[in-house]
Amino acid sequence: MTTPPSPVDGRKLRFALAGCGRIAQNHLEAIASHAADAECVDVCDTDPAALAAAVAKTGARGHARLSDLLASSDADCVVLATPSGLHPAQTIEAARAGFHVMTEKPMATRWQDGLAMVRACDEAGVRLFVVKQNRRNRTLQLLKRAMVEGRFGRVYAVNVNVFWTRPQSYYDSAAWRGTWEFDGGAFMNQASHYIDLLDWLIGPVESVMAYTGTLARNIEVEDTGVAALKWRNGAMGTVNVTMLTWPKNLEGSITLLGEKGTVRVGGVAVNEIQHWQFAEPHAMDAEVQDATYATTTVYGHGHPLYYENVIRTLRGQAEPDTDGREGLKSLELLIAMYLSARDGKRINLPLAY
Repeated sequence: MTTPPSPVDGRKLRFALAGCGRIAQNHLEAIASHAADAECVDVCDTDPAALAAAVAKTGARGHARLSDLLASSDADCVVLATPSGLHPAQTIEAARAGFHVMTEKPMATRWQDGLAMVRACDEAGVRLFVVKQNRRNRTLQLLKRAMVEGRFGRVYAVNVNVFWTRPQSYYDSAAWRGTWEFDGGAFMNQASHYIDLLDWLIGPVESVMAYTGTLARNIEVEDTGVAALKWRNGAMGTVNVTMLTWPKNLEGSITLLGEKGTVRVGGVAVNEIQHWQFAEPHAMDAEVQDATYATTTVYGHGHPLYYENVIRTLRGQAEPDTDGREGLKSLELLIAMYLSARDGKRINLPLAY
């Protein structure tokens, strides 16, 4: 974006929500938590029951089609909580209609689509936000600070595990689930936030090799995948993902091994600091115990904090935590993983634009 848009001041930020399903509830609750600064003025869904429930919950205007919402809404920002494969066309449509856009993860299921989304928002002079709420977890914020302050020294090895379960009934609950076109598999959908950590915490990835498999679910995409990565800074690591863990979600973790520090953040969704040890003490060490928290959701509790940054950005008081270009980093790595698994070879980054 060449020129930032004019800040919104003197009134509440107005959000319009497209897609009123599973993750949409986190968005509605996040907007409600910022009631002094934000409101939901429009909701949209093709499912009449989901739309009616969202209208009843918010009091917002209801629309059966996004085009109708865009034609009549006075919102500042359109939030896309729709199937992933719809994000590119909907982002471009909303941007051209003059709205800022916030899109759930993954921002797209194809590399060129992600690039087109960023380009469209640049050309329209609007902001593109990509939701990466897990970055706001207290555990990961503390780990990021340790990285920024160089406490690990050189990072040698990285391991990410996402051992969750998604029964066949989950995929059967909507026709778009488990499809290449609209959803993506275990890497792209369920592990998307964990893939995001690889660049955000460690830095740019140099190359990746991956295997994927559809071992037990009747779906187009993978229910299980593994990948080996090498970073430009020399670190090496692995990513292990499956949606077949019996009988329930077991682990969402990241482990970092460096020359002067070792940390493991685990739990069911990186919500517990299970090991924290460095050669040199630091004041942040006193925060480790308070950073761990109980959770019943793999989504985490970061949406309200994510909205805080979006609101401050649209008021001209901050820069976005994760804009479209930041979102492209994890999308690029995801696409590299799929290319490697498909073609049986190492994929070097960056991808050709």
